[in-house]
Amino acid sequence: MNSYILIMALAGVIILSFFFNIIAKKTNIPSVLLLIALGMGLKGVMNAYNIIDEDLKLNSILEILGNIGLVMIVLEAALDLKLEKEKLSLIMKSFIIANLGIFGSMFALAGFFMYIFPSTTLYTAVVYAIPLSIMSSAIIIPSVGRLTGKKREFMVYESTFSDILGIMVFYFMIGAEGGAGEGSLFWEIILNVIGTVILSVVVAYVMVYLFQHLRMQVKLFLIIAVLLLLFAIGKYFHLSSLLIILAFGIVLNNTDVFFRGRLSKLFDKEKVKPILHDFHILTLESAFLIRTFFFVVFGLSISISSLYNVEVAVNSLAIVAILFIVRFISLKLFAKDFMFPEVFIAPRGLITVLLFFVLMKSETINIPNFDTGLLLYPILITSMIMMFALISYRGEKVSDVLLQNIPRLKGKGGNEENNEEMEERVRKNIEDQDFDGF
Repeated sequence: MNSYILIMALAGVIILSFFFNIIAKKTNIPSVLLLIALGMGLKGVMNAYNIIDEDLKLNSILEILGNIGLVMIVLEAALDLKLEKEKLSLIMKSFIIANLGIFGSMFALAGFFMYIFPSTTLYTAVVYAIPLSIMSSAIIIPSVGRLTGKKREFMVYESTFSDILGIMVFYFMIGAEGGAGEGSLFWEIILNVIGTVILSVVVAYVMVYLFQHLRMQVKLFLIIAVLLLLFAIGKYFHLSSLLIILAFGIVLNNTDVFFRGRLSKLFDKEKVKPILHDFHILTLESAFLIRTFFFVVFGLSISISSLYNVEVAVNSLAIVAILFIVRFISLKLFAKDFMFPEVFIAPRGLITVLLFFVLMKSETINIPNFDTGLLLYPILITSMIMMFALISYRGEKVSDVLLQNIPRLKGKGGNEENNEEMEERVRKNIEDQDFDGF
């Protein structure tokens, strides 16, 4: 391919992703859906011009982009989290719900997989269920900006915990192949988590201390490179290395909590404040870039034939139903204050795809007839459900938002009054939480 055409294509994707974010903010249509659709459209164009060839190793590209994106997304989330005493209850609730969501969905989906794939063992079914049990912080975090304070924080904490816990359980199950039924697996997980938490806290303190003493002009990408290195090393040794990233971000954003007493002498808040601001922006934009190309490449890798399989569609609807039933029960029992729209905010995305590609490389853990449509449909459906719920939470009608340009045309129809009436209704509904439009 001509290098200039490739540069134009890459630049065009970034520009379109920027406009997709604008559309997402105005309509709550997840930009992820638009990026996947863009990738599928590009695949059709490339196939028409015979541009795609076997040298494009999409799976490998997805795996690399997914891991880097994972680090940037968790870091971005951690830099938004403030630890305060009054938030302890909120954090505990989100942690409990994330746990229930992972394990409840994991075993419920495993039972369903054993039903539709009778020859599948319990261990294999559980491992295949884990990717679909994990909520996508890559989709949730950019989408919940319009939620009220506690609701937004709850979703950020829960999705981050879901990512970390789900990935941790997945890799432990992969490593426990052949011994998944032994009680030692539980203690292995506990010891690994404790060891990783201790290591994460130590690394976080060291990294934050070094962060303020770097004098070079180019230092922000150095920090990111070190974090990526630590993440890769942790993954290589089967540690829960996302905890290192999470700990660094939380310590850096909550220095008043972690640098007290004698430790306060090691940290100069005024010196770090402007650097932290720049680092936050860099992290935000890097996560945007990685997320953009990940979902476009995912769209390129999708086999459209899966969408025309009725059996796959029906099974996917059953999977989505199971996910939301588990979520409803969890929130009803342990977080009644976070029922709407949180019960409908449970999209699957980057991590689901990333972990599934890990399974595809496994020679021993395999469900032969597992169709990728069982991933694609839940990703699309859960994202659309989240979209409708967020629109309703704003107090608007879905049709008004998705077709908002129609009633706003001014002219002979006298729609200016209608626009003012609409703005007033939206404002009142948000204040009263009147969801008559859902």
